[in-house]
Amino acid sequence: MDRMRNNNIQAKLVLLGDMGTGKTSLVVRFVKGQYHDCQESTIGAAFFSQVLSLNDAIVKFDIWDTAGQERYHSLAPMYYRGAAAAIVVYDISSTDSFARAKKWVEELKRQGNTYMIMALVGNKVDLEKDRKVHIEEGTQYAEENGLYFTETSAKTALNVNELFYEVAKRLVKARPPRQPGMLLHNEARDRYRRHFCCSV
Repeated sequence: MDRMRNNNIQAKLVLLGDMGTGKTSLVVRFVKGQYHDCQESTIGAAFFSQVLSLNDAIVKFDIWDTAGQERYHSLAPMYYRGAAAAIVVYDISSTDSFARAKKWVEELKRQGNTYMIMALVGNKVDLEKDRKVHIEEGTQYAEENGLYFTETSAKTALNVNELFYEVAKRLVKARPPRQPGMLLHNEARDRYRRHFCCSV
């Protein structure tokens, strides 16, 4: 227990993706265990928090769910800047949303945290009969870009908790280890540490 108390991580997590891909539904399913058929569109961004207990750490997510409408795009950097992790969401029944997801990944690679953990998520697998983006397409793009990939359904809860737990595990694994004694100044390491808030 003492070990876990000394391995607490508070991490900023941002969700990005086109309007109507189900970003808010994924977060509400994860945080509240609820699903609403008529989820209102997010204006600007919405904030949620959730704590996950892993075997070797406790991770507190500060989750920013960003609006997908194009008119809010200019606000996005304000939310993903300084984020330790990002989940980019597309709708498996929309090729346009998949193309938009790729653009988000490219933008994060250019302007986001160098050490950011990124996940690509094909949501709405409950609409399998309307599928336009095959799972192989998502898998291949994720592999080519070093992303974690999964498909989810906020409606049925398929893989939703697993998604957030996997991101948390990757954050713990990527976190700089504590080293005893005096540490020399390391600019790259210090930049990385700014994206985590650790309690001792």
